[in-house]
Amino acid sequence: MKSVLVPVDHSEAMASVLASAVLLAKRFDAGLEGIGLRPVHVEIVAPDPIVAVTFPPADWNDTEFVSKARGNFEGYYKDMAGVRSRWRAGPSIDDAELGSMARVYDCSVIGRPSSSGRGPRMTTLESALFESGQPVLVAPPVAPTTMGENILVSWNCSTEQARATSCAIPLLKQAKSVTIMTIEGLTVAGPTGKDAQDWLAAHGIAAREVSLGNGGRKPGEVLLAEAAKLGADLIIKGAYTQSRLRQMIFGGATSHLLAHSSLPMLMAR
Repeated sequence: MKSVLVPVDHSEAMASVLASAVLLAKRFDAGLEGIGLRPVHVEIVAPDPIVAVTFPPADWNDTEFVSKARGNFEGYYKDMAGVRSRWRAGPSIDDAELGSMARVYDCSVIGRPSSSGRGPRMTTLESALFESGQPVLVAPPVAPTTMGENILVSWNCSTEQARATSCAIPLLKQAKSVTIMTIEGLTVAGPTGKDAQDWLAAHGIAAREVSLGNGGRKPGEVLLAEAAKLGADLIIKGAYTQSRLRQMIFGGATSHLLAHSSLPMLMAR
C-alpha cells in the first residue's frame, strides 16, 4: 500500500480519520492525499426525461469549504516526522465522485458512519466500497493509538471476505498476531477457517484459527466481544455478504460492526 486517499470534510470524526491514516501510511511509507468531500446537497429528479439536478444551498461557498478542509489536513500533518502528505487541488467532490476517484488509490480512509448528522455518512462509505474496487479503512469514532499489531480476520467463507483478506495480506505479514475467527451463524458455503489458515501460511503468515458458537447472541456482538478479549487493534471484514436491503431490514454483521465497532476495520466488497 503506497497511495492512500483521505476524503476530508468538517465532521466530528476527522481527527480519528487523520490519525488512522497516519498509522496505515507509516507501515508502508505510503503517501497520503487529501481531497475535500462536500456535504450532501439537495437533488431533484425529473421523471420525463429522467434528469437529476443537484442544488447547493444559497450560501454555499466551495472555495471556502475546500480551503478549510485543506487547512485541517495540512495542519494535522505539518512537521509530522515520517509522513508524506499532499493536497489534491480542485473543487470538492461528492460521494459518487469519491467512489470513482478511489479506484486509483490502494486504500481510502473513511470515518465510521454516524447517525448524528454531524458525522460521516453511510453513503460515503458505501460509495467507496461498491464503486472503487479497492479496500476501505474504516476509522473508529475515537482515534486509535495502534493498528495492525494484533489483527482479527472475521472469516465467514464468503467471496467478500476472501477479497478483504487478500487486500489485507501486506498488513497481515507485518502483524505480531493474526487470528482467523469463524462464528456460528456468520458463515456461507465456502472454504473453512482452516483452509484460510493454510492460504495465509503460504504467504508466510502464521495465523491462529478459532471457531466459536454464538451463544444465542448476534454474530456481530460475538465478534466484537472476542476482538476485545484478544486485544485486537484491527478487524478485517468482508462487507455486505448479505444484501444491503436485507441488512437494513434484518440486520447483519456488517451493519452491527458499522454501528458499534471501536476498532479500525479494513473492509472490501
